[in-house]
Amino acid sequence: MQKAWNIPNLPVYSLATYADGQVNMNICTYVSAVSMKPKLYSLAIYHQTKTLANIEKSQVAVLQLLHQSQFNLVKKLGQTSGKNYNKQAYLAKKDLLEDWHNYPVLKNTSAKILLAKISSITTGDHDLYIFSVLKSTVQNKEYLLLDTLREKQIIRG
Repeated sequence: MQKAWNIPNLPVYSLATYADGQVNMNICTYVSAVSMKPKLYSLAIYHQTKTLANIEKSQVAVLQLLHQSQFNLVKKLGQTSGKNYNKQAYLAKKDLLEDWHNYPVLKNTSAKILLAKISSITTGDHDLYIFSVLKSTVQNKEYLLLDTLREKQIIRG
């Protein structure tokens, strides 16, 4: 039986975090715009991850709304730990990175949002972060949704 929190067909993002001169990327769907003025986002980041370790060290991150064609990155970015796998090296080898406002990001995403960390609280198995939007860009509106990941059997539910 499907759980209530798995019903919505949410957009799929990758959060790029930066520490020690390296970028790490994960997959996140616990993302929400929470204010229009100022523009704020909330993101839940899973405990004991490279993403959480990076965001604790840094003031900025880049939220990337994945394009429909990027479903194949979900296993590598979301189901492989950055603690024991160099995602930056993998992405560079596949020529999937570009520079955006002096930050390495994924090429061909639907949108990119440069975020500045404001605050966080521990909430169960995730820490909830509030970020302000510094810059954003939209390349196209053909973004990846959870239903595509379900159809391709990348995730359950």
